[in-house]
Amino acid sequence: MSSKETNAGSENGVLTVQQLGLPVLANLLAGYRLACAQLPDSEPIPGSFWGEAEAGLIGNRLLVRGDTPVHSALHEACHYVCMTAERRQRLHTDAGGDYDEENAVCYLQILLAGCLAEVGSQRLMRDMDDWGYTFRLGSAQTWFEQDAEDARQWLLARGLITGAGQPTWKVRGGE
Repeated sequence: MSSKETNAGSENGVLTVQQLGLPVLANLLAGYRLACAQLPDSEPIPGSFWGEAEAGLIGNRLLVRGDTPVHSALHEACHYVCMTAERRQRLHTDAGGDYDEENAVCYLQILLAGCLAEVGSQRLMRDMDDWGYTFRLGSAQTWFEQDAEDARQWLLARGLITGAGQPTWKVRGGE
């Protein structure tokens, strides 16, 4: 764990885009042809389903503020990756999807956090718990390690991760 990881976080300890740095996030998501834009903290985020500081999605643009939690940005980005091409074409605010896709989104966001040395999967799972994500086994880490095989299989079946559990940097539909 880096010193940035142990000391970074918003008031509630959750890592924000400001602390991570938009270029780090944008570089990761460029592999999916998903553009990132940061708005001033005082502005509402267009395309945000949850409002407040939560990330927004409009087309192939992920919209964030400095106070947007990194887990929110990754979660919405993973919705973009996991949705059908038809839904991506008309994407504005509500990513939609079903229960299985939502689980796959959570699984993939944990994997993507592992690709960021400044974040890491462990940190992201703690932030998910601190923010209020709920899993039937009590924590994101326990779910990921013991109860997420269905999510992993969903991602594998759609070519979004490799058999070794690495992102393929493709969106659903093979793009």
